[in-house]
Amino acid sequence: MAQATVEPADPRPGARAPGTAPPSGVGGIVGLGILVAVVVAGGLTALTGARPVASLGLPDPGTLTSVGLPAVRAAAESFMVLTIGATLFSAFLAPPQKSGYLDAAGYRSLRTASWLAAGWVAASLLLVPLSVADALGRPVRDVLDPGLLVSLVPKLAAATSWALTAVVAVVVLVGCRTLLTWGWSTVLFGVALLGPLPVALTGHSSAGGAHDIATDSLVLHVLAASLWVGGLLAVLALAAARGSDRLTALATAVPRFSKLALVCWLVLAVTGVVNALVRIPLADLFGSTYGALILAKVAALVLLGAIGAVHRRSTVDAASRGEPRALLRLGGVEVLLMLATIGLAVALGRSAPPDTGVVPSRTAVVIGYDLDGPPTLERLAFDWRFDLIFGSAAIVMAVLYAVGVRRMRRRGDAWATGRTVSWMAGCALLLIATSSGIGKYSPAMFSVHMGEHMMLAMLVPILLVLGAPVTLALRTLPAAGRTGPPGPREWILAGVHSPVARWLSHPLVSLPLFVGSYYALYFSGLFATALTEHWAHVLMNVHFLLVGFLFFWPIVGVDPAPRRLQPAARLGIVFASVPFHAFFGVALMSSNNVIGGDFYRTLALPWLSDPLRDQQLGGGLAWASGEVPLLLVVIALLVQWSRQDERSARRDDRRADADGDADLGAYNAMLRRLATGEPPLVAKSEKSDCSPGHTNRGAVTPDGLAEARRDVPIDGVDAGQAPAAGSPQAVSGGENGRPLVASSEHHDNAQ
Repeated sequence: MAQATVEPADPRPGARAPGTAPPSGVGGIVGLGILVAVVVAGGLTALTGARPVASLGLPDPGTLTSVGLPAVRAAAESFMVLTIGATLFSAFLAPPQKSGYLDAAGYRSLRTASWLAAGWVAASLLLVPLSVADALGRPVRDVLDPGLLVSLVPKLAAATSWALTAVVAVVVLVGCRTLLTWGWSTVLFGVALLGPLPVALTGHSSAGGAHDIATDSLVLHVLAASLWVGGLLAVLALAAARGSDRLTALATAVPRFSKLALVCWLVLAVTGVVNALVRIPLADLFGSTYGALILAKVAALVLLGAIGAVHRRSTVDAASRGEPRALLRLGGVEVLLMLATIGLAVALGRSAPPDTGVVPSRTAVVIGYDLDGPPTLERLAFDWRFDLIFGSAAIVMAVLYAVGVRRMRRRGDAWATGRTVSWMAGCALLLIATSSGIGKYSPAMFSVHMGEHMMLAMLVPILLVLGAPVTLALRTLPAAGRTGPPGPREWILAGVHSPVARWLSHPLVSLPLFVGSYYALYFSGLFATALTEHWAHVLMNVHFLLVGFLFFWPIVGVDPAPRRLQPAARLGIVFASVPFHAFFGVALMSSNNVIGGDFYRTLALPWLSDPLRDQQLGGGLAWASGEVPLLLVVIALLVQWSRQDERSARRDDRRADADGDADLGAYNAMLRRLATGEPPLVAKSEKSDCSPGHTNRGAVTPDGLAEARRDVPIDGVDAGQAPAAGSPQAVSGGENGRPLVASSEHHDNAQ
């Protein structure tokens, strides 16, 4: 599929290119949809009289605050999801130019995102004083003093979250007006995805019983809604455009978004049900305002799913062929319904669930659930509480890997069983560490937390990198070829060879991140501060996994890496980390200060009478557990070293069979000359055919023949050598875009 290569008329970042404003029809849908969201949110709040802080006995701040806050929040969330969708389109739905710059469609979408981000910034800033006024129960005009806001905002979670959201929106706005390349557009999309997190992690779902499940489900729910709603509007804007690149971009964007929309709908359905069941019993769905709003939201989701099914049957193929009229008509109705559902969700967030009469315990309020007793081996193994984020990630990764292996074997290619076992073991260990009794008790006990930390930072990354997921993806995903738009395979290659990956995988960076994070987290007060927040636990787990993966990837990983280290260097880096890890465990065992002591004393668990002893136990686990990963790494390095020697020997044997063992003949000839004193045979010079010391023209010694064969490159790879892992010859440089796999890699996989 050919790519359009339309350059902006004025390449300056701030210049306005033709067609960057959204088409009038889509712009009207955007304006009408945001108005509908505002009316629904404000109207339902006024009708129900919902006000979350009323139960605290605070006075009514007035209609302007009580109704204006949900109305402005609906506008802010509408602008937010539309901005995320526009950045998604420029990063992954619209094919870029071969030069790396955004194509015309992606450029227009990014500039449209800048206008949407401006609305996101304005609405988020308005919500800061409105949140302060609502929390204090005072009219908004009484809190507009800048000095008062500066002093109050850091003390109020809602106001702080909207201030952070405004900062993210400003960064996105600036990026949309200055960036022109595809690589930076992906970074900008990642930044935009951070926008919903501050509010989602500190909203009403983050307090009370089961707030861990409620918060995780809400985060996934909001991210899926942002991709779905915003992505659909970006596709509609492309369909309504009149640029010469429209047909090419539609053929790529519509099928890609159709697949993404189905995944988003499934995530929305599952997380919505989970969040509702956490907040309200099934019996209270009927007969309460909160239940009625949930039922209305369920009905809207079902209707949107039905519209999506119609899209897949009738409009997707037509739009891909360049006939977007049906897509525009049905998609416009779908966008209006989506934005109305956003207003409905805001009104639901302002409503309090019905009182069930159950008073949660102190432990349930602090960590989200009760603990049945001390962490015995039986409870650690069988007392599970499924983690929606990491547990779901473990299952999805295992399923995707199994699909890739099945595809490899269906086409007759071999894939090492050891890699599959290693990956599946890593996924299983991730699931156990976060969802079994280990994950359940880790927020309440330092020793269990340290065990989880060691599993996530050391064991899980080692097993995952030994599974070679990047290699599997490169060998199973279809290649774009020379004319097709880049797809997932090309995105992976771009990420692996990006400057960021090269920098993060450098031993001087990955080693300090790996060992230094222990000291920075536990000995700086960060861990004690993070103990009270569920989102901080999630962030810590993400950090452990990423840092461990970055450290072990270039050391024992089979995948192509930006930096290939020699086995001796890899072993040296591992041994260099051992003293720091051991000293960390010893420091914990010898410390007389309890890290996070106030938090553990607040829990007042009857079986945890001595937090200092529990901390010393955790230090012992940290010290002792470092030996097992070290042993795994050493074994993996020895096996890889041995296989590398075997592959080198096989290459030498194949070369000897091909050239009649010319190297051995040349070596024997050299020994013969040394023994007999004969002068060396040298190719005759063109200028002195009969000069002494030269042979006849064209004669070549065995030494010269061997050297010539070693020096002649074959397709960019030295003769007798396999392409380096990660090089274009190894993963993407084949004919018609098919991956080239070195013969040594093929033999290795067959083992």
